[in-house]
Amino acid sequence: MRHLLQRHALPIKAQLKASLVLAYAVPADVLTPLLPPGLRLDTYGDYGFLAIALVETQKLRPAFLPPGLGVDFFLSGYRIFTRYQTSAGRNLRGLRILRSDTDSRFMQVFGNLLTHYGYEHSECKVHREAGTYSVRVATPGGLADLEVEADTSTTPASLPVGSPFPNFTEARKFAGPLPFTFDYEKQTNSIIRVQGVRQEWTPRPVSVKVHRNAFLEQERFRKTGAVLANAFYIENVPYAWNPGIREVLP
Repeated sequence: MRHLLQRHALPIKAQLKASLVLAYAVPADVLTPLLPPGLRLDTYGDYGFLAIALVETQKLRPAFLPPGLGVDFFLSGYRIFTRYQTSAGRNLRGLRILRSDTDSRFMQVFGNLLTHYGYEHSECKVHREAGTYSVRVATPGGLADLEVEADTSTTPASLPVGSPFPNFTEARKFAGPLPFTFDYEKQTNSIIRVQGVRQEWTPRPVSVKVHRNAFLEQERFRKTGAVLANAFYIENVPYAWNPGIREVLP
């Protein structure tokens, strides 16, 4: 009955030391088949969006424990922007997790025990210089290898070439994370929704160079014309997750 443990039963707190999130515009008909029952794609024009979140996480622990007992780790997560309508008629925006990579064996074991996030143990390296934030992730089998460099200087960034967004006002609507994360529990045909609670949330646009993105080299994405739509960066943000809520689908 492992699925009973994976319902995000505990409230969680953490500090996000740094987070770089890239959002790729992908034709909607490519992403839709990756969604479980109950969720629909959150779109802009003919595109859906795949977000890659690169997060330095500190002091992650159950909310009732002191920060000193928390876990520090690096996370790279692949998520799809989605929508879900509750049984009460609320229309919620959130993310559907496709894959997660971490440099922590602890998070690999306990993250997979208590969530559906699919943690893989990977090698993750972060490098900082004045005005530059670089991340390299090496994954099992090279399936989600990633190498990216962001310009974090104060110089205003421009939207990536080819982005479907006309301006940053529209682009910010697809800057993760969103308030909710959705899991599908196939054993009970239910959606598990987890609400994030964030503070001091002012992500700023940055210019990035993506030297390698193996996830988008997969057959299903390779010839779709996926394009980098935006990139946002934040530092030192307190974050919390409420216990999951399960809702059986019709």
